[in-house]
Order: sequence, then C-alpha cells, then structure tokens
Amino acid sequence: MSADQLSLFTAAFVTFFVLIDALGVAPVFATLTAQGDAAYRRKMAVKSTFVATLIMFAFAFGGAWLLGAMHISIDAFRAAGGVLLFLIALDMVFEKRTERRETRAEEVLEEHKNDPEPEDVSVFPIGIPMIAGPGSIATAMFYMSEATVWVEKALVLAAIGLNLALTLVIFLVAGPLVRLLGASVAGALTRILGVVLAALSVQLLIDGIKGAFGL
Repeated sequence: MSADQLSLFTAAFVTFFVLIDALGVAPVFATLTAQGDAAYRRKMAVKSTFVATLIMFAFAFGGAWLLGAMHISIDAFRAAGGVLLFLIALDMVFEKRTERRETRAEEVLEEHKNDPEPEDVSVFPIGIPMIAGPGSIATAMFYMSEATVWVEKALVLAAIGLNLALTLVIFLVAGPLVRLLGASVAGALTRILGVVLAALSVQLLIDGIKGAFGL
C-alpha cells in the first residue's frame, strides 16, 4: 500500500468513524432494545448494521452515476458535502445530535409501549438514520466518486465496512459499554469527534471552492 493509498484509507476511516458515531449511538441502542432479551438485542444489532451496510454500499456504488445523471460536478458535491458535514459537526459539538437521537428513541418507545412484543427498531430509527444518515451516505458517494481506480474504491469500501463491523461490536456490548463510559464520557467523546469533523468539513469546502474556480 502506497503512502497516498494509506492516507486515503485513514481519512475515509476517520470520517466515517466520526459520522456514524457508534459510541454516541450505543446509549440510544441500549435504550431502544432494553425491553427485549439478549437474543432480541443481538438480532437488532445484526439487522440494523446489515440494513445500514446495504444502504451505504448502494449509494457508494451508485453515487457517481447519480451525480452524472443530475449534472453535478464533483467540486460542487465536495463543497456541498463540506457544508453539510460542518452543520453535523456543530450539532455534535453542542450535543444537539445526541438530543435528537434521544428524543427519537423516546418517541419510538412511547409509540410502542403497549405492544406485547418488543418493536423491531433495526431499520428505523437505528439502521436509518442513526447509522446510515444523510452525512454518511453523502460522504460514501463523495469518496467513491473521488476514487479513480478500483484499488482506491476498495480502500473506501474497506473503511466503510470496518466502521460498520466496529458498530456491530459496539452494539453487541452496548449495555456494559454504556455503564462503563457513563453519559459524561460519551458526551465528551462526541464533542471531540465533532471538532475533528468540523476540521475535515472545512477542508472539503476549501477544496471544492478551489476546484470549482480552478485555483
């Protein structure tokens, strides 16, 4: 693996790690699946990550075609992606993203509190949009559109796949992990990752503007 390829894989892995934010989603997953037994929690963990994998890989492979069909240049998409990721980063820094996740979880629990069996929450809201959200989908499209050879595309897919596998592992141990970390540590980690994402998003925006104006 060359230095450029290693840099691409590292950048993609870090970006998706921040966007998916499995450590931040883990408390919500634990809350949503608390009413079921261990088998139910394992099923929800596996199914939600599988659904998110299908969605993200579908957009990763179809992103270049979609952009071409809509006559959107990669520089315009890069700049728009930078703005989108910056807004997500602000939400993470000020914990608005966490609040929305918790609110969504409470709404789902309230809606199905009288159901005799635990609700299947794997597709919504865990698979979509908590794992495969607008930011991670757009970023998958961007990285695959940027990759010029199949080696680079494989590295991007590997970065996505590794993050999703890590998400599955975190979900499987969500209960003990949440008790170990506590709300304050999880919140601090989310804010730190938000700052990292903000820096990445600004760089994307700058690169998009430079490319669009030929600077």
